[in-house]
Amino acid sequence: MKYCMNLLLWTGSLTEDDLPIIQQLKEMGYDGVELPMFDAGELPQHEKLGKQLDDIGLGRTAVTILAGETNPISPDAAVRQKGVEAVQAVLDSCAAAGVETLVGPYHSALGEFSGNFPTEDEWKWGVESVRKMSEHAGSVGVNLAVEPLNRFETYLLNTQADAAQFARDVDHPNCGMLYDTFHANIEEKSISGAIEACADKMIHVHISENDRSTPGQGNVDWKANFDTLHKVGYDGWMAVEAFGNRLPEIAAATKIWRRMFESEMQLAEDGLAFMKTEVAKRWG
Repeated sequence: MKYCMNLLLWTGSLTEDDLPIIQQLKEMGYDGVELPMFDAGELPQHEKLGKQLDDIGLGRTAVTILAGETNPISPDAAVRQKGVEAVQAVLDSCAAAGVETLVGPYHSALGEFSGNFPTEDEWKWGVESVRKMSEHAGSVGVNLAVEPLNRFETYLLNTQADAAQFARDVDHPNCGMLYDTFHANIEEKSISGAIEACADKMIHVHISENDRSTPGQGNVDWKANFDTLHKVGYDGWMAVEAFGNRLPEIAAATKIWRRMFESEMQLAEDGLAFMKTEVAKRWG
């Protein structure tokens, strides 16, 4: 298993000023970091970042989102194309920085709702858009892991079974899906059933508590999660995804209005210890 820390707990845009945080995560025992990639940026700066992370000795994944003007399931083909191009640009930055997998809900625009169920056309548009993204991902050597979210954040993909079917429909070797314990805790009737339903397409896991704070200190059914991840033979990245109120724009998006941990570093340390303990019980 490889252990990763999502840097959105500290920053929405990584700079050299954040390198001391990353160094501490390395010393703590993390194998990698998950980089916020909301703007493609300049390739040389990402190449430099990749070299710095190589020097520290950390692997990396990345996360991005799309907004309404780049919605991959818009009825407007021009808007859909903008979404594809936005992710392609992020993928170029990921490749420059040595990112292994780009995760996130870029199957559709975050927080955009039609007021109805997703239509057959929206599903088709999403599949077509992500297939184009996947083709570019393959050309630059990065994997895609599309992420289902809870019903309050998106309406296209809410369950793990739907996300897995979506990835199957995309039908590209560089497209899989992400399983997130926070969203599954809201949407799934059976955690074990949900994981089994997506096991063939699951290439990344977010370890996230029900209150978005320290994993292992809330109400997520961790036994079912880890038991079933072991049962299906998962052995990839496990990334702690937690949020605080340090960044107003992230707090507003994740609806975090109170502090629920001693410090960001304490959360990271406790989260890593929790994952390693649960994995040791099962994977040995």
